[in-house]
Amino acid sequence: MSETRVYESYDIAVVGAGHAGIEAGVAAARLGCRTAVFTTSADMVGNMPCNPAIGGTAKGHLVREIDALGGQMAKAADATFLQSRMLNKGKGPAVHSLRVQSDRARYHGYMKKLLESTDNLFLKQAEIVAIKRDEHGVCAVETALGAQIPVKAVILCTGTFLGGTIHIGETSFSSGPDGTHASNALVDSLKQLGVQLRRFKTGTPARVNRRSIDFSVLERQDGEEPVVPMSFDTTKKLKNQVCCYIAYTNENTHDIIRANLDRSPLYSGRIDGIGPRYCPSIEDKVVRFADKKRHQIFVEPCGLDTDEMYIQGMSSSLPEDVQIAMYRSMKGFEHVEFIRPAYAIEYECCDPLQLRPTLEFKDIPGLYGAGQFNGTSGYEEAAAQGLIAGINAALRLQGRPPFVLTRADSYIGTLIDDLVTKGVIDPYRMMTSRSEYRLLLRQDNAQARLTEKGYTIGLVTEKSYKLYKKREAAKQKEIARLREQGIAPSERLDDLLVSRGTAPLAAGTKLAELLKRPQISYDDLAPFDPGRPVLEPMVKEQVEIEIKYEGYIRRQQAEAEHMRKLESRRLPADADYASIEGLRLEAREKLQKIRPENVGQASRISGVSPADISVLLIWLEKQTMERRRGHA
Repeated sequence: MSETRVYESYDIAVVGAGHAGIEAGVAAARLGCRTAVFTTSADMVGNMPCNPAIGGTAKGHLVREIDALGGQMAKAADATFLQSRMLNKGKGPAVHSLRVQSDRARYHGYMKKLLESTDNLFLKQAEIVAIKRDEHGVCAVETALGAQIPVKAVILCTGTFLGGTIHIGETSFSSGPDGTHASNALVDSLKQLGVQLRRFKTGTPARVNRRSIDFSVLERQDGEEPVVPMSFDTTKKLKNQVCCYIAYTNENTHDIIRANLDRSPLYSGRIDGIGPRYCPSIEDKVVRFADKKRHQIFVEPCGLDTDEMYIQGMSSSLPEDVQIAMYRSMKGFEHVEFIRPAYAIEYECCDPLQLRPTLEFKDIPGLYGAGQFNGTSGYEEAAAQGLIAGINAALRLQGRPPFVLTRADSYIGTLIDDLVTKGVIDPYRMMTSRSEYRLLLRQDNAQARLTEKGYTIGLVTEKSYKLYKKREAAKQKEIARLREQGIAPSERLDDLLVSRGTAPLAAGTKLAELLKRPQISYDDLAPFDPGRPVLEPMVKEQVEIEIKYEGYIRRQQAEAEHMRKLESRRLPADADYASIEGLRLEAREKLQKIRPENVGQASRISGVSPADISVLLIWLEKQTMERRRGHA
């Protein structure tokens, strides 16, 4: 065995340079910690092994929140922007979600340059094979070349590299995404540390050559103008640069898949990992939804300087010859040429019930997890966790209080609370339905919710903070003006109201009251409101939403306040739940295992009933009274 050599030390080691690792590394470095980001290949920084897109339903909310806290993903999305669309515009503002198609190669380049140029941050191409700990917690990492590097904290952002296995039909081999080598040695080291691992699976579709597709028979999907930037800091005008397209599978496609299910590792039993429930492979969709005659497929470019096209909705682990046959069965794809076949990948991840809300392991001080390592799927979920893990690792080393977002603060808080309180049985994906406070947690108001917090921590720059304060002041001033400004009935106004399907005015009213009508928009009132100021589109949007949904917002704020009161009731870290009389057996077992930090978190644990929470509150009150008697 070669001699172990100690190299220069760092405060924090980030293992992995994907979307979680980038946010973790940049946040920790910008907060003043000497941080090293390790990757098995510097060419994989910020890689998009699946769709080169940022955002989408609920995911756009996460990206806006990352941005409001001082993170990087939204800025990179705008800098490498190809096409933008606002999803769910036909529904209420709570579920409006921005989605950006990015240039895959340029996104990588942008993020690699960011890591290379950030002060206190050191990008290192090296495979981490072991994590060392002493009586105080994490103390070092070891590379495959035998270098032992002293550190004070480690953030695991291993993505699908950890114990990765690629499956394509009857062929399986050890690999990370896109043919990179897997990180296998680290698996044994984590098990020795006591980390409980499980096996998950995900997949990606084939990439095909643009020249081999007949776009004339596909549905064209243009971007929306004017483009809404992903980042609150982006003030320059963006313009859509590409078109996307929609195709469909057909009965012939489905017959080809059904005839070859015996060759699918998913159905032959060779894949043990649990796959994503909300993003199934095409063979899984055909089996599960046997009554559907066709499935929608999205055809999207990978970049401006490549002819690679991403075929969203066609992820598969079938053999390559079957893949080619089923693709060529679709209209417009009769002569399609593959550049990269589809594949499934199995990988190791942790049970997130082992983590605190800071994303630090409960039993391993200084060790944090983020991204797919925590059992999630998606670039956006990964980046959100990376940001929080990076912040908390830095704060811990600096002796500062931890940074924990609640469910009422953000989708990030909801995501992490779900992971550490409820755990996961398959790859977790953020959805708006997971939040109880959707109207409070809109993507448009992420700055109002989180920028003050990001500024206090030290991540939001002075320039960004001043821009936020300026917008917030303009919004509040306009809301106040609309509540005070009256408007009298007139024939022209009545004509507008009737044309919109709402009743004419019987008497004068305030502009805000008129705006509360569902049929009337803020811009509809412009001809009748000569005193209105010129506002940015995002400020106008927030003004309208906050006035129009005022009653609903207040109701959710009251619900959130009730939950905050429960979360303010801290539970002792050493509480013996088995000895608390009145708790049901299942509640005792769950509380003993998860060890929630407060009553609010305890109330969200599966198997803990409202009656159990009442018992906990009574027990806490008794504990408080006994402590007071002891001090008397």
